[in-house]
Amino acid sequence: MTAQETPATSPRSRKGDDTRAALIRAAERLFAAKGVDGASLNEIKRSAGQRNAMALQYHFGDRAGLLRAVLDKHLPAVDARREVLLQQYEDSGAADLRSLAGALVLPAAAKLADRDGGREFLQIVAELLNRPEPLVEVVVTEGSSIYPWRRLVEPLLAPESTAVFHTRFTAMRFCHAELAARAAGRPRRDDRLFTSRLVDLVTAVLATPVSGQTARLLRERDREGGRTGRRASTP
Repeated sequence: MTAQETPATSPRSRKGDDTRAALIRAAERLFAAKGVDGASLNEIKRSAGQRNAMALQYHFGDRAGLLRAVLDKHLPAVDARREVLLQQYEDSGAADLRSLAGALVLPAAAKLADRDGGREFLQIVAELLNRPEPLVEVVVTEGSSIYPWRRLVEPLLAPESTAVFHTRFTAMRFCHAELAARAAGRPRRDDRLFTSRLVDLVTAVLATPVSGQTARLLRERDREGGRTGRRASTP
């Protein structure tokens, strides 16, 4: 190390940063293509051009640590965009469900134009949220912009939509499934029409009322749960 170099800028440190970035890029590609659990760590190391068998473990520890690094590469930008939109919504003083749908969709949709793994990120998040047992806690971590979004949306929804049917989470899953499908296809010259229509559809998901039939079935289920002494599970 020369007098002008610091530990953070030394050739060894730069090589370590390059290795870490290469592993993250390889993980983005393979997690998106094969699933988070479908891509082997050896595949990721080979794709990153790493001959050192311990490189991945050194930088990330395990698969969960590598996934965390992939998400942490992209989520701060998504959260920052959403926080701006939520602040604008609060400043407006208007109760506008479409604006809040836009605050969910638009920050994530911006990743369609991110050539540094943004499209892969969208596919990975959609997989995590749309699993039979969704890994919500992996995507929505402490300090996530989803928490204030949930708080602002709740007063605009029917009570059953949040307490029983988890409509906000349904909107999240739908939003990310549509973004992932778009991201998996060829890049388009302009995503604005697609994105605007997705905001329309997410607004509709959030605004969908509980039908008379659904309300009746819910009452029947609750009565059945009372008779058996068991709390009825949510759908």
